[in-house]
Amino acid sequence: MVAPALLTAQNCVDQIHLVLGSGPLAASRCAKSLEVGARPVVVFPESEDVHFTLAAAIEQGRVRWLQREFQEADLKKLGREEVDGYVDAVFVTLPARDPRTGEISSLCKRLRIPVNVVDAPHLCTFTLLSTYSDGPLQIGITTSGNGCKLSSRIRREIAAALPPKFGAAVERLGTVRRQIWHEDYKSQVAFNGNTPDGEAEDEEAAAQKHTFNSLVKEDDRDPAVLRTRRMRWLSQICEYWPLGRLAAITDADVAAILQAYRTTAQTPAPGSDTTSAVLPPPPPRRGTITLAGSGPGHPFLLTIATKTAIETAHFILADKLVPAEVLELIPRRTPVHIARKFPGNADAAQDEMHELALEAMQQGKNVLRLKQGDPYLYGRGAEEVTFFRERGYDVRVIPGITSALSAATFADIPVTHRAVADQVVICTGTGRKGAAPEPPSYRKSKTVVFLMALHRLDSLVKSLTEEQDHEGPGRALWPSSTSCAVIERASCPDQRVIRSTLEHVCQAVEAEGSRPPGLLVVGHSCEVLHKPSDGKSWSVEEGFRGLDAVGSTPSEFDVLKELEASPTKDVNGQPEVTGGSHPPLLHPVIAHPGITA
Repeated sequence: MVAPALLTAQNCVDQIHLVLGSGPLAASRCAKSLEVGARPVVVFPESEDVHFTLAAAIEQGRVRWLQREFQEADLKKLGREEVDGYVDAVFVTLPARDPRTGEISSLCKRLRIPVNVVDAPHLCTFTLLSTYSDGPLQIGITTSGNGCKLSSRIRREIAAALPPKFGAAVERLGTVRRQIWHEDYKSQVAFNGNTPDGEAEDEEAAAQKHTFNSLVKEDDRDPAVLRTRRMRWLSQICEYWPLGRLAAITDADVAAILQAYRTTAQTPAPGSDTTSAVLPPPPPRRGTITLAGSGPGHPFLLTIATKTAIETAHFILADKLVPAEVLELIPRRTPVHIARKFPGNADAAQDEMHELALEAMQQGKNVLRLKQGDPYLYGRGAEEVTFFRERGYDVRVIPGITSALSAATFADIPVTHRAVADQVVICTGTGRKGAAPEPPSYRKSKTVVFLMALHRLDSLVKSLTEEQDHEGPGRALWPSSTSCAVIERASCPDQRVIRSTLEHVCQAVEAEGSRPPGLLVVGHSCEVLHKPSDGKSWSVEEGFRGLDAVGSTPSEFDVLKELEASPTKDVNGQPEVTGGSHPPLLHPVIAHPGITA
């Protein structure tokens, strides 16, 4: 069994690091050397290719370059004067089979110069760790040469488990420790009249004794006990308090801790009244705001993150078009407000949603803004993030599956397909304040998805296929024979797909009627899996059950729908639900006790 390495942290400020090589690994070693305050010297002949980041560092004068082959004398002459010219460390990034690699490693070991050789653990006297840094906090991981990728993975997992900005808390606790040490140092000088050598070491040694956690009594005046009392207190706080609580420590908390140390003699136990007195009570709970996308319609298409947000929110503000099947997942205890958006009232309704969210968050509630599709795709998501950030709230945004791509999938339209479509453009059919946006130019290999466009379908088609008076020359017009599809209520049981061409699609929608929400897909990709019907201007496909067939066991939602379809009757002849507390499956705006609209 290989003995474990001794992990240390070195102060490398102003040290000379010799780097051999000119590739990306040499550039990486130089960058790390500069990061820790050392002065790297790189050695390689001018004839070798040099990595562009290393070339930039050399040109900027941050890395010294010796334009020749490595010489043994470099180990003894390129270093600092205070160490007689020996370099402080050597990084070898030459190819693994280069015969010089073993020779250089042997030279360094004989001269007791730390050496690191890429991909050759047996030639190294030290290895670099995969590190995470947050201010004074540094975490290093090594697998002892068994896999740098694995080290990086472990490092990321550990760092992700830490509270955000934990380095600032480490800095503040360090400030407390230094202040305690200096005050105890002064009191010791005043008590003895002198400062014995090794005072700091005595204090550190005391922290390792079995008596370190013993009780300090109010009437105990033993100087040796009193001198370590406050440091013991701080040690217990660092040991037992939750990391999240430590991360929340502020400068005001530091002052409160120091004041408590000056006036309290007893070491606190975690969770005791004394511990609570050290820090002021936490400020009133601030509410949170989450923007989450509810997907195109079917509740199976919710992300786990959004479903969890629905189940844990204290107050939900939902867009008008969030389908009833998704709203049915909201717990009955949770109040819900449906946006009062209708033509001409969108801005006022948005303002109302903002005010309701702020009021709830000021009461300490977790608010969920449940939006259709994806929050950032024509959903005012960025506007809402800006609004709440300007008022001091952090906003969590959970993406949703957008109908701009999923609706085409449910309609058997691959928006990209080899030799047919190599690009997808997503457009809005209605711009700000109802204005018509600039239509995209035609390209045979382009698929265009128009959202919020069916209410002005006629003018949209004309803008695609006909020249506009306000336009200059240059935009390629779309042939009226281009295939297209109108997809309404995508992924829902009443999904409808109207397949046609730009020439006939307006007539088709007029004849078949409207079933919002819907979108328009234009491009030859509409023909990949569905060829145009001979002699027909359009075709219509009704219904969608593709997702319901995923599992053989019926979902709770399906069971409830079946109960609603054939309810039992009470004594008054009214529908009655048995077997639980579920209400009849009416539209949530009616059935949900906390919903307002």
